[in-house]
Amino acid sequence: MTTITDSYMREMLEKTRPYSVVILSRGPRYDSDDAPAVIWEHGRRNFALRAEGHLAVVCAIRDGSDRCGVGIFTTDAERTAALMADDPGVRAGVFVFEVHPCVGFPGSALPG
Repeated sequence: MTTITDSYMREMLEKTRPYSVVILSRGPRYDSDDAPAVIWEHGRRNFALRAEGHLAVVCAIRDGSDRCGVGIFTTDAERTAALMADDPGVRAGVFVFEVHPCVGFPGSALPG
């Protein structure tokens, strides 16, 4: 295992930046007849948010639980909450969400 020194940790921690984490869950209309079409438009919006640089990482959760996804936004918690409130799935009651401010390392990414 790679050895990580205290000095390296301090240096890296100084490089963290603020982000927001969204936890997306099933809403009261998740099982409605129109939910699949709404979820498709939610996905389209996620692609637009990614293209605009607001949504850095998006992960769908497919384990059958009430959790549907996790997103890491480059915006602060207030702006992220406003973006999510305008999501088609949230507006339709298919999803509900939580926003949590966090810090992370710029350049972190899912392996390709």
